[in-house]
Amino acid sequence: MNTRLMRTLASVTSVLAVLCGLAFIGKGVTHILDDGAVCVQTDFWRNASLANSLPVGAGVKASSSATRLCQDSPSVGQRAADLGGELPWLLFGALALLLFSRLLKAVMGQGPFTEAVAHRLSILGWFVTVGTPLAGLVVGWSQSWLVGSMAPIVGSGPTVSGPLVLALAGLTAVIMGKIMREGVRMREDLEGTI
Repeated sequence: MNTRLMRTLASVTSVLAVLCGLAFIGKGVTHILDDGAVCVQTDFWRNASLANSLPVGAGVKASSSATRLCQDSPSVGQRAADLGGELPWLLFGALALLLFSRLLKAVMGQGPFTEAVAHRLSILGWFVTVGTPLAGLVVGWSQSWLVGSMAPIVGSGPTVSGPLVLALAGLTAVIMGKIMREGVRMREDLEGTI
């Protein structure tokens, strides 16, 4: 199954994995070396009425939807929490793309219905299934702690942010990997009996 489309897709996926990895490293290094303000957005006051009246129509009430908090001279913990709010998804994306690229290379080299492809599909599926909520938890808790450190009235606690629907795609890949593995075993048994 070594077609031009598969080769192109494998190459593009590898390049995207490298770019995500470089973005992860670059973002981390520039954030560590940056001594500027750290900002975070919260929706804690999402239903609070605005202090100044806005030019709205009669009978319309205006309320805030999000509040942006910035700390001019952040502590080390605040800077680390700011990194924790941005880096996990870049690392997750880079590793998922790398695993997907390896899956495509196995398909090109051995064909789609082999034990190696089924194994790599299962690994990719488990990574996405476990990594999605884990990255979301790190990002959510980092942002929650950062908001709590700037506005103690809000408090902080474990929250999950991000697209958790990716976990369903990961579970689908795990199931498909198991189905493919059974198909490979059935084909091997059938070839052995003929």
